[in-house]
Amino acid sequence: MEDKALAEYFELLRYESVGADPAHLRDCVSCASWLRKWLGKLGFSVELVYPRQEPGSAPPPPVVFAQRDGAEGAPTALVYGHYDVQPADPVSEWKTPPFEPTLVDGRVYCRGANDDKGQTFAFLCGMRDYLAGEGPKLNIKIVLDGQEESGSAALSALAPEMRRRLAADVMLVCDTSAAPGMRPAIVAGLRGVAHFTLRLTGPNRDLHSGEYGGVSPNPAQGLAELLASLHHPDGSIAVAGFRDGIEPPTHEELSAAEASTPSESDCAADIGCDPVGGQMGKTLAQRTSFEPTIEVNGIHSGYGGPGAKTVIPSEAVAKMSMRLVPGQSPRGAFAAVRTHLEDRCPKGMKLEFEEVNQGTPAFRLPLASPVFRLAADVLGEMDGRGALFQWDGASIPVLSVLREASGAAPLVVGWGQSEDRIHSPNESYSLVQFGKAREWGRRILEALG
Repeated sequence: MEDKALAEYFELLRYESVGADPAHLRDCVSCASWLRKWLGKLGFSVELVYPRQEPGSAPPPPVVFAQRDGAEGAPTALVYGHYDVQPADPVSEWKTPPFEPTLVDGRVYCRGANDDKGQTFAFLCGMRDYLAGEGPKLNIKIVLDGQEESGSAALSALAPEMRRRLAADVMLVCDTSAAPGMRPAIVAGLRGVAHFTLRLTGPNRDLHSGEYGGVSPNPAQGLAELLASLHHPDGSIAVAGFRDGIEPPTHEELSAAEASTPSESDCAADIGCDPVGGQMGKTLAQRTSFEPTIEVNGIHSGYGGPGAKTVIPSEAVAKMSMRLVPGQSPRGAFAAVRTHLEDRCPKGMKLEFEEVNQGTPAFRLPLASPVFRLAADVLGEMDGRGALFQWDGASIPVLSVLREASGAAPLVVGWGQSEDRIHSPNESYSLVQFGKAREWGRRILEALG
């Protein structure tokens, strides 16, 4: 990796572009402005786009939209990525400063090193290599999201108004993982996602547990009961109507997914415990690719400091998310969960739903897609083992929105690995992975042209 690209990569990583946190709006705008300048040097017309806002409301992080015309009659590629990152918390667990990129043994440690600044910037460097070559070029459009980690609200609002500007033949995304051992993988499907905050309130203040224990309802206990009710003892989801409409995978899809899924022992070594989440009797491939989930992302209630503080807390809060599979309606799935929880609200307490993002649906693409065949050929040239197909359990919520608005066939190929620790402290991305993503960007654009 040459010094210029590494220096640019480090510059990009230093922006604390936590798109979900309004306190980092200025950092997000600065990061977007850096990307605008970088793309402008490559001959793109670039603008920072905002959705219509209510008077007095704070703007969201901008969407970066760039366009460069190619040869007359050439196909159009739409490149999607995101420049926002997850919060660095818990900062105390980082071995290096979370927003100061540090190169150690061929790996760059920093928040966003992989997800998705590293992967997207590597692809864009490959695009720069492609544009520097000889011959006629593709039409290229680029959309860089500032809120992917929190639901892509601005881009989702803008996309229907930008149909003509977004129109493309293929949509290229570098925001997923390769198979173990860096074997190339084409993502043939992604789960959808929705998230919300659950708040259960009881007494009007934290109460002395001696004076009021046995009298006042306890929101912490009540929330635990509510959350436990979401699943049966075998791990299956207990919410009536949540699974309505699910389209099961074909035999071909399930076989391909089984072939690309790590073994249970490898998964256990990765996560540090046995992979026993989800429904008993389902394989790892089924649980990670084709089954929906309801997850507790965090629970907060009462006192959590050193020593003891014997109180009955006045409220309890849970952060929740749902991963959805093809056929599920995000609106219907959330409505089913809401009804389930409201029907079981403990006596004497009040249940509220906050920060509701009903999300976007999952998508699945046919394995016989022509763009998949082209991608498989390119990846086969890069790696003699050839490409596998994956149905990624993760989500890129806005892809369904962009797919509908642009009319483009999604081609999702990434180069992440489990050791990158995305969304966790000490996130990293190796220079080898960066090089693979960069080579992929150049090669696929050449092949499409």
